[in-house]
Amino acid sequence: MFLAAGAEGAAVHGRGGGGEHRRKAEAGEGRAGPERASLDMRYLRCAPLLPAPWRSPRPRGSAIGPTARKSVPYEKTLQEEGSGSRGPSRPPPRTAEVVVVGGGSLGCQTTYHLAKQGVSSVVLLERDRLTSGTTWHTAGLLWQLRPSDVEVELLAHTRDVVSRELPAETGLHTGWVQNGGLFIASNKQRLDEYKRLMSLGKVYGVESYVLTPSETKDLYPLMNIKDLYGTLYVPKDGTMDPAGTCSTLARAAAARGATVRADDFGVRRVYAVETAHGTIQTPCVVNCAGVWASVLGRLAGVHVPLVGMHHAYVVTERIEGIQNMPNVRDHDASVYLRLQGDALSVGGYESNPIFWEEVSEKFAFGLFDLDWDVFMKHIEGAINRVPVLEKTGIKSTVCGPESFTADHKPLMGEAPEVRGFFLGCGFNSAGMMLGGGCGRELAHWIIHGRPEKDMYGYDIRRFHHSLTNNNRWIRERSHESYAKNYSVVFPHDEPLAGRNVRKDPLHEELLRQGCVFQERHGWERPGWFSPRGTAPVLDYDYYGAYGRERHRDYTYNRLLGDEYTFDFPPHHDVIKTECLTCRNALALFDMSYFGKFYLVGPEATKAANWLFTADVSKAPGSTVYTCMLNQRGGVESDLTVSRISPGAPASPLAPAFEGDGYYLAIGGAVAQHNWSHITAVLQDMKLQCKLLDCSEELGMMSIQGPLSRVVLQEVLDTDLSNEAFPFSTHKLVTAAGCTVRAMRLSFVGELGWELHVPRADCVKVYQAVMQAGARHGIANAGYRAIDSLSIEKGYRHWHADLRPDDTPLEAGLAFTCKLKSNIPFLGREAVEAQKAKGIFRRLVCFTTEEKVPMFGLEAVWRNGEVVGFIRRADFGFAIDKTIAYGYIRDPAGGPVSLDFVRSGSYELERMGVPYPAQAHTRSPFDPDNQRVKGIY
Repeated sequence: MFLAAGAEGAAVHGRGGGGEHRRKAEAGEGRAGPERASLDMRYLRCAPLLPAPWRSPRPRGSAIGPTARKSVPYEKTLQEEGSGSRGPSRPPPRTAEVVVVGGGSLGCQTTYHLAKQGVSSVVLLERDRLTSGTTWHTAGLLWQLRPSDVEVELLAHTRDVVSRELPAETGLHTGWVQNGGLFIASNKQRLDEYKRLMSLGKVYGVESYVLTPSETKDLYPLMNIKDLYGTLYVPKDGTMDPAGTCSTLARAAAARGATVRADDFGVRRVYAVETAHGTIQTPCVVNCAGVWASVLGRLAGVHVPLVGMHHAYVVTERIEGIQNMPNVRDHDASVYLRLQGDALSVGGYESNPIFWEEVSEKFAFGLFDLDWDVFMKHIEGAINRVPVLEKTGIKSTVCGPESFTADHKPLMGEAPEVRGFFLGCGFNSAGMMLGGGCGRELAHWIIHGRPEKDMYGYDIRRFHHSLTNNNRWIRERSHESYAKNYSVVFPHDEPLAGRNVRKDPLHEELLRQGCVFQERHGWERPGWFSPRGTAPVLDYDYYGAYGRERHRDYTYNRLLGDEYTFDFPPHHDVIKTECLTCRNALALFDMSYFGKFYLVGPEATKAANWLFTADVSKAPGSTVYTCMLNQRGGVESDLTVSRISPGAPASPLAPAFEGDGYYLAIGGAVAQHNWSHITAVLQDMKLQCKLLDCSEELGMMSIQGPLSRVVLQEVLDTDLSNEAFPFSTHKLVTAAGCTVRAMRLSFVGELGWELHVPRADCVKVYQAVMQAGARHGIANAGYRAIDSLSIEKGYRHWHADLRPDDTPLEAGLAFTCKLKSNIPFLGREAVEAQKAKGIFRRLVCFTTEEKVPMFGLEAVWRNGEVVGFIRRADFGFAIDKTIAYGYIRDPAGGPVSLDFVRSGSYELERMGVPYPAQAHTRSPFDPDNQRVKGIY
């Protein structure tokens, strides 16, 4: 363990030097060359200003650069320690297993957890002193409840580290104060959201209570309750001191020592870190540089999609009677009130934040001047909530830089551009509260190749590579995420920023027919079809900030507003019509946004056998539904794999290749994640095969329903009978004079085919299918219908029913695993070990007789005990019931057998209200799979 405070220069090198790459990186020329990645903090430059119109005009009164240092409301900061020395604490070692760059919350937490998990040779590089960037001025709040089960677990670990682990290890106080948290609801929708959080909290043992306005007044006498609908009180929330926490983390990490293997990081990997005081050879660097992370990444050819913004709070003078009050989060007023001894810190999120256009390399323990025109919104909200503030003075203002991301979630994991270059940045001013949990997971990621929990929502690979260097998309989405940070999290909300970046070939055709689009990682995909006309997505208006005029009569935004409910939306019946048309006649689904890859080459079959759980090495013409696993047996993906024969050079439908070939169809929202997973496996195994991406060159239409064979027989030049075209097979056929790949598959549980079509032919084929189906009642349908139809049939959705911490056995997908063969595959040993030991958690289907909307996170009760929570829920229109899927455990700790599932009495708790539920061990709709066989 090595703490290099004051190591002002640091560089990461790949094999073969790196000076030329540094020149290119400095000039903004992008990726490093083969087998080389270099980064040198001595070459840091200010990020260039974005060209108009993406650069917002700077509001009056904002600072061009940091002001003189100001005091923040902590007893001490690490700024005060070691002020006499700017050099390293001691010369850096020649080698290290891991080098962490950045001594803030995430850098210190990651270093601590690496040491705790057995990595003895860890170097933490900080160019100034610990916490000097953004951590030192953070408010340090910790709220235990968030609308994500993963985040609830991460927050719980942070709380455990600062309140119990570190004091026990070091005998030092981290500055943890447990004064409780109070969430304010000024309307029913907000209180409904809090009730959802309360139900989820019961699964994880987080104590919380919904209070009436009068009960809230009893708890917080200084509060105005005239406009309150209710509150959520969490007694064990609290605050952390950044200096106390980070210095204690550093001391605890330095006291630990152990040895662990160094991972092999592939063909393009980190080789060394260069500082102004020496070079450290290492296979792994962790970028925890906060606002500076994008600059650091760019110099190594790694895109880090975040932006810097001014983020502020003020500290009041003494307030009589405020002592020991809980921290307050008034989401509807976009303000928080943090107890600060006998005063309050007041801050929040505004719609017109100030971008930090020129990120300064020398910025340390600095602050900006507060722009009162921007901040007054928070003052007004705070005075409304605690009226005594109107007569209370302000002791100090704190306005510092913070990093924000496109979806308001951190950037973590191994960068797809350079193996061994990990990210732990972009924490959206929540680095203190998420730092413990994320530091632990990042350490596990580095040591074992994957996190212990499901971290896909934080994984940098969740963003398609075309987005991570798209300044317009990053800036727009980061602004909207900042502005909506305190908005109610509704299940079907969609962004208005960063839209129309990736359009499929049917986009304009479907738009004219009333398509209401969803955005998934840059793609515009059909959500549902409005009978009231077109609803185009317009250019982002920044919610009227920065002098922009807000859109008026914005149809798409109005339709989104209809979704702002935890009840059934007004267009519930429209989605019902799409679903029942598919069940009773036929529907066409545009699925062009799917990822479409080819795995080809002399060792493609060897790669496929290892990558995929099912036996896909069948004859050309076969299609297999399968999973990909990680080493621990968790599901990294589910997809279809089709064996193909060689075709013509540069053909998007059938490329030329030598050896074997496989066509992979993967959900578009996770295509980049899949690409990175497969690429890493191929690199590690050094196999002679290639992965080709044809996602943009091919469209994809799915025609499903009892009449699909009748209609498609008029369009396709091939026999579609069961004998000639069995389920799970594919052929190259002609449709409307165009060559297409037809696959007999279904993701909704009906007779149907997918047509994979060259981009230029998509409109022609689509129109031919719709014309042939017109007299049979064909209709367009979107992904909202797919969600309902698929859950009704029991088909899994990856990252809802399936996540990297779920195994095929737990998810009911044992049939996808070739365990009866002797063919090894990635994760097989873990699956076999679990099968022998027993399944201790199981995915179960539930239905309720009462027609009440559910969306996920509802608590599952069995015989009066909480045994899990719902991962995904929707309404099944064919069976006319709410359907929900969730993993359950035995409170006694035993295996969860089918008999255990059947023998229980269940309730699903929605917003604090229990609803009787029936558990199913088979799909409640067509359990014998007759319909996909064409048997109706």
